[in-house]
Amino acid sequence: MISKMVMFAASLASRGISSKKIDIPTKQLRALSCFGHDTIPACPYLMQSKNKKNHYCGKCGCGDHRHTWLTKESKDYSKLDYPKLNCPVKMPGFTNYDPNFYNDDIRERKKQIQEFDPADLHLIQITIGLNPIQEKIQEELDKMIEDS
Repeated sequence: MISKMVMFAASLASRGISSKKIDIPTKQLRALSCFGHDTIPACPYLMQSKNKKNHYCGKCGCGDHRHTWLTKESKDYSKLDYPKLNCPVKMPGFTNYDPNFYNDDIRERKKQIQEFDPADLHLIQITIGLNPIQEKIQEELDKMIEDS
């Protein structure tokens, strides 16, 4: 329980006071890891919210709450938007991604995602919550911070 609280705190801290979001390709990879695409099935731990329009992770233990929904409307901050975010099965796109971590439920899915052509990530539909100008400004700010 303590480790989950520490991971949650790290995710919140990564958001910062400006509600910084993960870059688009990483969010698309996270969405692929959770929701699947074409021949890649959805994660077996993906759960539908009681409201029938949102989803949450049934493995991480966070439950069905507004702040744990994996995706939301573009104006809202979703769980997949956090710059630092761990996945209980260490899937691609997440901070704790481990290509060598497998269990029977995810072995084939992880292999398919690892072999997914990065050039096709644009096919994964996501909401980003920023217009293109805001996105460019955010990218430039992130680069300045990294360079300093």
